[in-house]
Amino acid sequence: MPTPSPQTPATDEVQHAQQVLVFAMATLAEMREADSESHILRVQHYVLALTQALSKHPTFEAVLTPAFIDMLYRSAPLYDMGSVGVPDRILLKPGRLTADEIGIMRTHTTLGHAAIERAEKTLGRPSPLLAMVKDIVLCHQEKWDGSGYPRALAGTDIPVSARIIALADVYDALITSKVYKDGVPHDKAVQIIFSERGTHFDPDMVDAFIEIQDSFAEIAQRYGDTEADMQHKIEYMANAIAEIATL
Repeated sequence: MPTPSPQTPATDEVQHAQQVLVFAMATLAEMREADSESHILRVQHYVLALTQALSKHPTFEAVLTPAFIDMLYRSAPLYDMGSVGVPDRILLKPGRLTADEIGIMRTHTTLGHAAIERAEKTLGRPSPLLAMVKDIVLCHQEKWDGSGYPRALAGTDIPVSARIIALADVYDALITSKVYKDGVPHDKAVQIIFSERGTHFDPDMVDAFIEIQDSFAEIAQRYGDTEADMQHKIEYMANAIAEIATL
C-alpha cells in the first residue's frame, strides 16, 4: 500500500478529523441546552454497550454488524442536532412548557433532518453514509406504541438505530441533574425504563438493557458531570434567561 502524500492525509486521520467535527457540532447543540460534553460521551458509550449486547440477539444479529455498530457509535452525538433551531425562550425554559411551546420543541427532530437533506441537495447528491444520521435525528423521539413524534411510527417501523438512541437518551436524561431538577438514582431510572417496556421502548431492547444495566451505571460514573460542568450549566442558564428577559 503506497504511503499517503502530504496532500493526502491517511484514512485514520481523515476519520479522526470527521469525528472531531461531529463532536464539535454536537457540543454546540448540547451547550444550547446547558448540557455538557460528558452527556455526549455517556450517550455514545450507552449506545455502544447496548448494541454490543443486542448483536447477540437473534432479532438483531443480522442488522447489528460490527460496521453498523461502529457507524451508530460515531453518529450518536448528532441525534439532537436539531435543537439548535429551537428558540432559547423554549429550549431553556425552567418551568412547564405550554402546548404551543411543546409543539415548537418537537420540531427539533424535523429541523435537524431537513438541514441534512438541504445540505445533500446543495452538494448535488444524498450520502448513503448519512442515512443512519438522518434516521436517529428524525426518529429518536418515536415510541414503540406509536405515541411518539414526529411521524407516530410504531414497532419495527422505527429504525433500529433510533430505538437504541431513544433508550440511551432517556436513561441519561433521568439520571442527570439539571439546573432546574435533580437526577434520579440508577435503580430508579432502571425501574422507569422497565415500566415503559412495550410502550416507549422496544421490549427486546429493554430486556438487553436490564441485563447490562451495571454497564450503564459504570459509564454514567466514568463520564459523570464535574463541578465545572455544573457551574457552566448554572452560568449558561442564568445568562440565557437574563437575555430572554430583555426581549
